[in-house]
Amino acid sequence: MTPSRARKDDSAGELSVTSAPYKQSPRPGQPPLPPHGRGLGLATAQARSQLPAFERRWGLAPAQQPGSGAAPPAQARRRAAASGAVPAAMAEVSRWRHSGPPAFLVLTTSLRRVEESPFHRRENGIMRSVALAGASWAAAAVSDRPETLKHKLRYKEDVEIRTALQELLLYFIFLINLCILTFGMVNPHMYYLNKVMSSLFLDTSVPGDERTNFKSIRSTSDFWKFMEGPLLEGLYWDSWYSNQQLYNLKNSSRIYYENILLGMPRVRQLKVRNRTCKVYSPFQSLMDECYGKYTSENEDISDFGLKHDSEWKYSPSTSSFPWHWGFVGIYRSGGYVFTLSKSKSETKTKFTDLRLNSWITRGTRVIFIDFSLYNANVNLFCIIRLVAEFPATGGILTSWQFNSVKLLRYVSYYDYFIASCEIIFCIFLVVFTTQEIKKMKEFKSAYFKSFWNWLELLLLLLCFVTVSFYTYCHIQIYFLLGKLLESTEKYSDFYFLAYWYLYYNNIIAITIFFAWIKIFKFISFNKTMSQLSSTLSRCIKDIVGFAIMFFIIFFAYAQLGFLVFGSQVDDFSTFQNSIFAQFRIVLGDFNFAGIQQANWILGPIYFITFIFFVFFVLLNMFLAIINDTYSEVKADYSVGRKPDFQLGKMIKKSYHNALEKFKLKKAQKDDKKIRKSSRELAEEARRQGFDENEIQRAEKMKEWKERLEKKYCCTETQDDYQPITQQEFRELFLYAVELEKELCYVNLKLNQVMRKLSALQH
Repeated sequence: MTPSRARKDDSAGELSVTSAPYKQSPRPGQPPLPPHGRGLGLATAQARSQLPAFERRWGLAPAQQPGSGAAPPAQARRRAAASGAVPAAMAEVSRWRHSGPPAFLVLTTSLRRVEESPFHRRENGIMRSVALAGASWAAAAVSDRPETLKHKLRYKEDVEIRTALQELLLYFIFLINLCILTFGMVNPHMYYLNKVMSSLFLDTSVPGDERTNFKSIRSTSDFWKFMEGPLLEGLYWDSWYSNQQLYNLKNSSRIYYENILLGMPRVRQLKVRNRTCKVYSPFQSLMDECYGKYTSENEDISDFGLKHDSEWKYSPSTSSFPWHWGFVGIYRSGGYVFTLSKSKSETKTKFTDLRLNSWITRGTRVIFIDFSLYNANVNLFCIIRLVAEFPATGGILTSWQFNSVKLLRYVSYYDYFIASCEIIFCIFLVVFTTQEIKKMKEFKSAYFKSFWNWLELLLLLLCFVTVSFYTYCHIQIYFLLGKLLESTEKYSDFYFLAYWYLYYNNIIAITIFFAWIKIFKFISFNKTMSQLSSTLSRCIKDIVGFAIMFFIIFFAYAQLGFLVFGSQVDDFSTFQNSIFAQFRIVLGDFNFAGIQQANWILGPIYFITFIFFVFFVLLNMFLAIINDTYSEVKADYSVGRKPDFQLGKMIKKSYHNALEKFKLKKAQKDDKKIRKSSRELAEEARRQGFDENEIQRAEKMKEWKERLEKKYCCTETQDDYQPITQQEFRELFLYAVELEKELCYVNLKLNQVMRKLSALQH
């Protein structure tokens, strides 16, 4: 604190407070210490320049020369007091008391100049102090940070904000274009076509046995009943309900009278050889045959049965066709194949011959039924595959695939609009790729330290993969579609085209998912969304640590459930099913009766302990981590430690400018004042009588302050915690001491002025 002394002035009967000036000299190499009362020297010059106008306003001008006609200062003070000027001045001083440190520092400078000036007399000291304090408050509005630096920073901020806004608008256009592409791929009729076909081939029962359909097949006899019944009736629709000829075309099969059967259906079987597994020696006398599970090494490729037709001879697989992933194995193409006939009666005779000659043997592991349909009304292909697996344990496991795809892309005008969107998508892809390459060259290794840059690279990679799949699919469709439609007597394998088209659909679905996630990069313009991103980024380390502990316990329970209940409960039949079953338990979907029936001791213990530790303890810990972090973020935002939502301000400003341009809102006046430069303030200080030493000391003090502010108060600084050296710490400490002395002195002077004004009013 500034040492001060109080003395009683008997002649004036007033209390005067005088502060001893700060006399410490700077050490060699140390920045110059600010003289007490001159912390913002150039601002003082502006205050001095504004003093005459303020004095004339309050009637406080110094004594005039005789004959000038001006009223003496005493008379002016009486008129000011009578007109209520003193209460107004007191209110002005009260406002200064609640102003920031810059106003205090300028006020200190002015009051010190008053004490040192020859005009500081007892008869006009009170009101002149008020006048100089008011002028100082006006000067405090002028910042003494470097105007050039502030202009550059403000210009840089505006450029960055405008660039971010342009990037946001451009990305929204890209996202809308991508959404149009994805919705153009999907047709609502796809679901209904799949539903109709699945109802026909899966839910239709065998004549005479209402409980037997494709879903309920469990034995070889049930399979042949389905082949000779629901499958045969579902494939051949060659007449109207009145037994009239339906169509007079090459291919007369019209399923549900609207869906053309492309080519003829195909049935394919894969087998394994005998002795592909080892029989334990004590049981070899009981059984000498052993058929293991299906693998490419165990596959039987030898001819069997009648050996004169294709269904009895092995057809090699082609490497270009995809393998099928079933319940109990992964099956490749090829096998024992036969194609159905165009005639319904011939096909039925074929099924009967195959059944009587035991086409299905003990080595049979899977049978595929493949065929394709086309509906011209909705321009959709439906590729159907019915699968019957014969596991080594016995019985039959059935599965199916109904894939409705749009292989003919450009038919209607809307399809050509989608084609234009595809071209725009490729243009966006080139532009974004160019931008990222420029960023890599500019930032180099620092580019890869940002999460959003990695997300951008992932999105670009997915876009390129999407374009590659799209190009490959359409090339294959262009070359194969005509060949597949040439002959109606053979099987048309559209499964290959549908397979790659579905992969293309999956890739573009993942692409648009990450495209939507990227929007979080631009959420800083909104406070609520910024709180969400800040909460997630701040608690990510705690969540990762908690996730490790959570999954240790979770996988321990999953393995326990698999080993204890795996042979009895379908939900725990595999380790993967056990994991998914536990997630369902957490969400409230569980089969407690099945668990208890499988093991009446360990079942309830497993269930109760899992619910307690995972549901009541771990999940609540997870919520507590997020809640605490969110509370911290909200607390930081409430005290002002929050990001500057400049992008939101720019959007709001653009919105108001648009309203003003269309005359929907009145234009607002610009109240910003023109600020003077440091050189102008120095020239004005010289005109007002300040000596050169005083101005130079103020300029050195200002340079020192600017250097500190550039490092610790600059708007470009992104991190609140900047490392400092020992010398910088000493400079900051001395700077803080000087600010504290200035503030103490201002408080003392304001108290003095308030007491004098109160006495004058009464």
